[in-house]
Amino acid sequence: METTMTSKGQIVIPSSLRRKFGLKEGVRIQLLDDGEQIVLKPITPQYVRKLRGILKGSKGMQALIEDRQMEKER
Repeated sequence: METTMTSKGQIVIPSSLRRKFGLKEGVRIQLLDDGEQIVLKPITPQYVRKLRGILKGSKGMQALIEDRQMEKER
C-alpha cells in the first residue's frame, strides 16, 4: 500500500486501514523511528486500555512522569 506526502508533510491513511484499526478524526498517532523505518502507532482507547497496569510496581511510571514534565517545560 502506498500514499503520497503533501508539501505540508501530510499523508492520507487509506480508509481500509482506518476501518481496520478504528481510526477516527482526532485520534493521536505516535511516530516511532527505529533507525530504518517510521512506524505509525495509533493511540486509541483500545490501545490505552491494553497498556493499563503495564508499569505497575516498576520504576517505569516515574520515568514516564519525568519525561512528560520535561516535555511540558520545552
